[in-house]
Amino acid sequence: MAEGARHAGTRSFLEPVTLWLERHLQTLVASLGRIARAPFGSLLTMGVIGIALALPAALGLVVDNARSASGGWQDALDLSLYLKPGIPERDGAQLSGRIGARGDVASARYVSPADGLAEFRRWSGLGGALDALKDNPLPGMVVVRPRAPAIGPDAAAVERLAGELRALPGVDQVQLDTEWVRRFTSILEALRRAVLLVAGLLGLAVLMIVGNTVRLDIDARRAEIEVVKLVGGSDGFVRRPFLYGGVWYGLGGGLLGWILVEALVLALAGPIDRVASAYGSAFALHGLGLRASVALLATGTMLGWLGAFVSATRHLRQIEPGTEG
Repeated sequence: MAEGARHAGTRSFLEPVTLWLERHLQTLVASLGRIARAPFGSLLTMGVIGIALALPAALGLVVDNARSASGGWQDALDLSLYLKPGIPERDGAQLSGRIGARGDVASARYVSPADGLAEFRRWSGLGGALDALKDNPLPGMVVVRPRAPAIGPDAAAVERLAGELRALPGVDQVQLDTEWVRRFTSILEALRRAVLLVAGLLGLAVLMIVGNTVRLDIDARRAEIEVVKLVGGSDGFVRRPFLYGGVWYGLGGGLLGWILVEALVLALAGPIDRVASAYGSAFALHGLGLRASVALLATGTMLGWLGAFVSATRHLRQIEPGTEG
């Protein structure tokens, strides 16, 4: 008996939830059908939303690819520690090991004077002139690669590391050029803020587009809305199909925006690969990943729902049975 009462309580709890889900699912499908019955106008609205979403997404992709390309220039962040003349190779290798064990150092490689001369001979093309030298003029060297943060090169941290390494015994001088790092980091930061500003402005544009579309839909269905309110329909009940319509507009616009961005990446991937190959770089243009794609679709859906909510809430309050619009 107690078990039967428990099952009855479970059914009494699940029935309203099931009914609520069914009503919302019916409204969701019905709102999609209403949009599908006006394909041209719906595609125009989604197309405008898609372009508005694609612009900041494409700009953000430019910044991400530029940041990725900077990872390929990591060699320019290397510090060259020139050791004092006469230091044995064993001491230079030990110093390299101690430096490589630091937490802020990704790697440290000792280059002996003989290896340094061989490398200089290979890249300089001055083999004949070097053969005329009686002694090797190059000192031992330790090439240190800092552990760059995930967000990009940090010029200040690299300079602090250079100052600490310069004070080590046996180090004669440290060569480092971080001016390009500072400039490049500043450019990336400016671009990142520009992307945020553009995204905010275009997000407002999406809200206005969806809001105006919903307003026109409400005006077209004014008589139907008055009848529903006359028989007791609440503003929330009347508003529900317009909210789902905004969701469909936002989701469709996000999907079109994703298609536009990926088409842009496909169009530019070939030329950029050829440019990178010409400069001996392994850089490859990448498109939106899974997380960015989901974020784009979710942003479009959220903006569509929010625009529909604001517009429907405002305009439905102005519609009452027996009043003129």
